Amino acid sequence: MSRIAVVLFNLGGPDNLDAVKPFLRNLFSDPAIIAAPKPIRLLLARFISFRRAKHARAIYQKIGGSSPIRLETEKQARALEVALADLGEVKAFPCMRYWHPFSDQVVRNVAEFAPDRVVLLPLYPQFSTSTTQSSINDWRRAAKASGLGAEERTICCYATDPGFVTAQVELIAPLLQAAQDKGPTRLLLSAHGLPKKIIDRGDPYQRHVEQTCDAIVAGLAMKGFTELDWQVCYQSRVGPLEWIGPATEDEINRAAQDGVGVVVVPVAFVSEHSETLVELDIDYRELATKVGIDHYARVPTVGTNGIFISGLADLTRTALAWPDSAARSNNGGRCCAGDFTVCGCEAG
Repeated sequence: MSRIAVVLFNLGGPDNLDAVKPFLRNLFSDPAIIAAPKPIRLLLARFISFRRAKHARAIYQKIGGSSPIRLETEKQARALEVALADLGEVKAFPCMRYWHPFSDQVVRNVAEFAPDRVVLLPLYPQFSTSTTQSSINDWRRAAKASGLGAEERTICCYATDPGFVTAQVELIAPLLQAAQDKGPTRLLLSAHGLPKKIIDRGDPYQRHVEQTCDAIVAGLAMKGFTELDWQVCYQSRVGPLEWIGPATEDEINRAAQDGVGVVVVPVAFVSEHSETLVELDIDYRELATKVGIDHYARVPTVGTNGIFISGLADLTRTALAWPDSAARSNNGGRCCAGDFTVCGCEAG
């Protein structure tokens, strides 16, 4: 009987308030986040984590003192195992980038499982050097150091995967209809932002987000939501750098000026965490009330939605059929246009 390990990569988050500062230090120590020589980067990481720890602790206090992302990912892992049970003995391993369980620990757990094959499946539908590539690079470092020799298959992105997109559409439709019944409504498709300089280096993340949003809008049109008022926007902007836009908070202000309600969709997050539970549910809702928006609704993340989990299972099955270990998109090859010099198929 075949033994298959599926590694689910995600950001991770502090599991208690004392973990907030070291979590931030891990985040800002990553060369994919701060591209500076290591000694300078580590000094900056210590400084930034010290400066941001108090604010970040306050954020996590609003949601019970910890991030739910590990528990959410564990639930997705168990659901995926059920969906793939016909393949033999399948075990899914959450692997976090900036807090436990780290790659080194997960590699040991996978080695103990002794799989015939390993599928690397990021829970980032849209590829970026700052998320997917960073996670895969760290996994490969740990796997090489441990001598893990199982055959690998790597999925680098699935921005327009039918399972992911259809799950989004099914979650959006009832909230969008309820909002439209109350009056003119704008759909805000909100993704985590990135500094513009990362995109300027050839990172395809912004284009992948746009592709996801186009696919969602097309799916909603098939459900009768034609002539839809919608906008792609980006949240979580911090620091003095220029970030990609428009910013979600700016779009909420514009919606108020235009006299429309808003339905906000987290299109780049597949599980609930501080950016959804605090930023979208608390901060932006308060902003919407302050600027006079009559109706504000937030669509949940896809989480363990059956359509999404079936989509992840299909991605895994497809990857297992690939002839070699080269990273591929859900389309089976490169999906980035030639002007994107960074591509998951090559960087992974």
